[in-house]
Amino acid sequence: MPDTATPNLPSRDFDTTEDFYAQFGFECGYKDGGWMILYRGPKGSRAVLEFFPYPDLDPKSSSFSACLRLDDLPAIMAQVTASNVPQGHIGLPRFHPPQKEASGLTIAYLVDCDGSLIRLIQNN
Repeated sequence: MPDTATPNLPSRDFDTTEDFYAQFGFECGYKDGGWMILYRGPKGSRAVLEFFPYPDLDPKSSSFSACLRLDDLPAIMAQVTASNVPQGHIGLPRFHPPQKEASGLTIAYLVDCDGSLIRLIQNN
């Protein structure tokens, strides 16, 4: 198995967080009172998000974020678009559709219900 790193993000409520990310194909691989791990995709090439409890988090002042580098950005964007998450620049949750940025990368932005910013980046 190659070396990997996974983002650790806050969650005010694990069930709410799990339900939110399930809309985009994430499945719970582990959950107890102190930690939750969500997976998306097949083993060996899957995206992983890990969550710790933070019940007093103010989502409007959250500065937590992570990048998910994906082989198929359009597939997850189809799920985001089909979900109840609104497109916009304010409110929680929300998303911004993908666009090619000055870096040459195509990036979409998803802000979850706890205010964490997830950058969805198309692998080149």
